[in-house]
Amino acid sequence: MTHFRFPWRRLLIGVVPALALLSACDNDNKPVAPPHPVATYAPASWSDLPKVSDGDLQAGFAAWRSACQRLAKDAIWGATCAAAQTVDTSPAAIRTFLEAQLQVYGLRSAEKGEHGLITGYYEPVYSGSLKADAQHPVPVYGVPTDMISVQLDSLYPELKGKRLRGRLDGQVLRPYDDAATIQRQGINAPVVAWMRDPMDLQFLQIQGSGRLQLDSGRQLRVGYADQNGHPYRPVGRWLVEQGLLKKEEVSMGRIREWAVANPQRVPELLASNPSYVFFSLRPDSNEGPRGSLNVPLTAGYSVAIDRKVIPLGSLLWLSTTRPDGSPVVRPVAAQDTGGAIAGEVRADLFWGTGDEAGELAGNMKQEGQVWLLWPKGAALPTP
Repeated sequence: MTHFRFPWRRLLIGVVPALALLSACDNDNKPVAPPHPVATYAPASWSDLPKVSDGDLQAGFAAWRSACQRLAKDAIWGATCAAAQTVDTSPAAIRTFLEAQLQVYGLRSAEKGEHGLITGYYEPVYSGSLKADAQHPVPVYGVPTDMISVQLDSLYPELKGKRLRGRLDGQVLRPYDDAATIQRQGINAPVVAWMRDPMDLQFLQIQGSGRLQLDSGRQLRVGYADQNGHPYRPVGRWLVEQGLLKKEEVSMGRIREWAVANPQRVPELLASNPSYVFFSLRPDSNEGPRGSLNVPLTAGYSVAIDRKVIPLGSLLWLSTTRPDGSPVVRPVAAQDTGGAIAGEVRADLFWGTGDEAGELAGNMKQEGQVWLLWPKGAALPTP
């Protein structure tokens, strides 16, 4: 899902700083996070962790171990992952292994100490078609054939992760079309599928991946392939700036309600976000979408993190609540990233696929604590 998959409740209204480079330069379309203080890793003991049920322990461990093939050669996690392959799935065996292999560190922030923000995201399902028809007139574009992508860090190491995307105009590389131009004129790109509503496409682009329900009963999987290079700007912010919604009212449901009531202004709404995401077809399966670690995400046990604080592949201990206040205490696997996921005590919990998961994810804005379970003897992450 290259979480890019943006959690919609936050990003529909969140502020995204403009890039200092050309408008076509970005980091995989992930909003540039503001600088934050260096993380503090406070040594802790296993007895300091809140108690977890056997079922959650087993599920969280299984989610983390599912990425071990990808981490086999990782300098930090390779040896621990190799040892994990022979661990029995009983709660007692898992506890013994974790306590023998890993040291506990509580994450701390300069502003709120041990407490931070825990949010949620999900994989949406929308009506779709492999052919354009009266019910599905909205194209889902693949990567344009005339778009050029340049890695800037080959010349400027300080721009690591930054790319310049554009189109040749003679011998001049110009920024690629923004979303308004693409929606108005179309582009030279393959169409991987068709959708019912332009707002569905906008929300699909925010999440970065999803499923399209075909009339045949098949669910077509599509995922992030590339982006036009323009910075992401939340459509909810435009509604607030226009005085059409109050900031506290903004949600996916309210934005959709406004769009249904004001169809003539939907193009104007969509044009307020210059970013445009291109998709590719993914293999059909019942597994979760793939995160930044390129392994299927596990509903309820995979999280997106700030990789400046927590390396991908890490095992974490999470303590938070659901929106209804019920506790969520479990080990979780750091298998995804996201531009809005920035901070020392910060995690975005993947809740699964479909409307029920979307409702839960959309309402997640909880206080929580995070502990890093780190291989003994390994140097802690550095910014």
